[in-house]
Amino acid sequence: MSPLIFLTPWDLAIAAGLVVVAGLISVALRLGLERRLAISAVRTVVQLGLAGLILEYVFELEQPVLVGAAMLVMTLFAARETVRRARRRYARIHLDGWLAMAASGLIVCGVVTQVVIGVAPWYSPQYVIPLFGMILGNAMNGIALCLDRFLEHLFTRRHEVELQLAFGATRGEALRDPLRTAVRTGMIPIINGMAAVGIVSLPGMMTGQILGGSPPLQAVAYQIVVMFMLAAAVSVGAILAAVVAGRRLVGPDGRLRLERLHDTREN
Repeated sequence: MSPLIFLTPWDLAIAAGLVVVAGLISVALRLGLERRLAISAVRTVVQLGLAGLILEYVFELEQPVLVGAAMLVMTLFAARETVRRARRRYARIHLDGWLAMAASGLIVCGVVTQVVIGVAPWYSPQYVIPLFGMILGNAMNGIALCLDRFLEHLFTRRHEVELQLAFGATRGEALRDPLRTAVRTGMIPIINGMAAVGIVSLPGMMTGQILGGSPPLQAVAYQIVVMFMLAAAVSVGAILAAVVAGRRLVGPDGRLRLERLHDTREN
């Protein structure tokens, strides 16, 4: 097995040239993306650099309080990005997004680390934080798509929902179709990813483990666990987000409260 190859600042500088090439293509074709590319590249370096420094500190101390604090910060930022992508919002959407994100992430990460992998101690940052980050990253996309589709469905087809409620349908019955449509939308990316993995693409964790010297079959085993983990996290998170949003917007009296919604494009 080949030894691990460590990258130097010079190697990173050469890799940055690839982004420069993308910027030159944008300039040549007048795409107008060069500024966004530059800002995104700088943010990538700064954010990953800070994350690396913090994780080195957390990994070295290996304290449950620090691991829990890191996970809390990760869920807060993930919830913020999830809500930011929604066109329509309501008063407590940030709290609901965080609850859906934290619940799905902690449940799935707990099952994977404690039951499937058997991490000991349970707060081992080497396993918990990378897996939790992967869960949040994918759940964030799925929940954002689900929440946006759910709220849009309620707004554009509000007369159908109101009619069902007027004829005596319960809140769950009236919201069944919007919830199904929204969760299906949120699940599309992970389902497509599972269908193409190993044939069209080699996922990040599998590639990283192979580059780090792990046997390919062991890397494949971990990647299978990861894909199943992500599917569960996205489905649980999407369902929770849609159900909680539905309870916010349809009162116990069976009245649709769309006055609580506001379009972010109007701000």
